[in-house]
Amino acid sequence: MRLQAVKSLILSVLAAILLMGPGCSRFIEYNGPEVTRVEVFKSGRSLVLWHHDEVLEVFEVELGFAPEGHKAEEGDGRTPEGDYIVDRRNPNSEYYLSIGINYPDEEDVAAAEEDGVDPGGDIFIHGTPREYRRTDDWTAGCIAVSNREMRRIYAMVQDGTPITIHP
Repeated sequence: MRLQAVKSLILSVLAAILLMGPGCSRFIEYNGPEVTRVEVFKSGRSLVLWHHDEVLEVFEVELGFAPEGHKAEEGDGRTPEGDYIVDRRNPNSEYYLSIGINYPDEEDVAAAEEDGVDPGGDIFIHGTPREYRRTDDWTAGCIAVSNREMRRIYAMVQDGTPITIHP
């Protein structure tokens, strides 16, 4: 009986692997030019990966649910604007994969303290909780792309990469 349970488990695992098919891994390899900076253009809903002066990739993005203006406080639905650094990675993100941005920085914290508000935090570039991108802005302030695109971004962009978010 026990042997039968083990055989059944092995067959189930093998079937799951076969059903996933090739290319379904969250993690892909990237052996191209280094991404030296990331730019996000909020008004154009685009994210650009650069190698010095060469554009490597351009992705459409979704932003916070109230994207106009710089993020000022927790819950305002805005995506920050300014110069930041990619400072962390989350391979187990609730939104597929994600890379973190060092918002709030010292200036953001000082401005929030002056206004007596919490600046918020945990701003990421991430995938989506569904298979495909949406066409509206829906995040709490993050930058969202499709899961397929996020696999590529996650492989290409390393911690320490500068990111500029333009209005």
